[in-house]
Amino acid sequence: MITLGIDTSNKTMGISLYQDQNLMAEYVSTNKKNHSVTLMPAIDFLMQENQLKPSDIDEILVASGPGSYTGLRIAVTTAKTLAWTLKADLYSLSSLAIIAAGAPQQFCGLIVPLINARRDNVYTGIYQWQNGEMRVVKPDGHLSIYELFTQLKEQNDEILFIGEDVPVFESMIATEMPQANYIADSILPRTMQLVKNIGEKVSSIDEFTPQYLKLVEAEENWLKTHKSEGKSYVERV
Repeated sequence: MITLGIDTSNKTMGISLYQDQNLMAEYVSTNKKNHSVTLMPAIDFLMQENQLKPSDIDEILVASGPGSYTGLRIAVTTAKTLAWTLKADLYSLSSLAIIAAGAPQQFCGLIVPLINARRDNVYTGIYQWQNGEMRVVKPDGHLSIYELFTQLKEQNDEILFIGEDVPVFESMIATEMPQANYIADSILPRTMQLVKNIGEKVSSIDEFTPQYLKLVEAEENWLKTHKSEGKSYVERV
């Protein structure tokens, strides 16, 4: 079983290859501006380096959000195209769950991945390792960082913030939750295989879309004056 993992949901672009759930190879780039240019050549490079043909791919794991609006479209469009062309199974994985899976498995507390949604807002969820598998404690959402702090202060468990956007909120965490731990690092794509248990197999490739969790600003502004037209922003533009 050959599995291809793709993640361009945030600054880090991660591509990984697995054989029977064992990591074969990975490629990581932190040059956010070049994801659309480098994704397919990087996939091709990994395949050739491991003497694999496109037809060898049995399934594709893709980080489907939340995250960068453009980055999500790049990964999901590429994954959909490859899955349809190669007749491979396609799995949708939470970008936040992938980040959370970078936490040490021996950590027994609550894992809180952070993606910066700007204006003191975050994309986040709450996860926990249980018997070697990642479990969802609270589903992904978009909320104020201060609302998140309020929710976490009600918990009795140890807290671990994780993700490459943690430094953005580091001073706030130190002030509001001084007892919390944090890991301010980008997470390598090898963690994708670890969260497959909470991913979803895509039943319709045509209808599969990224999980943005929040409307982009252009769509929010458009809806203010087009609520009664009966068509979505995407359909109109």
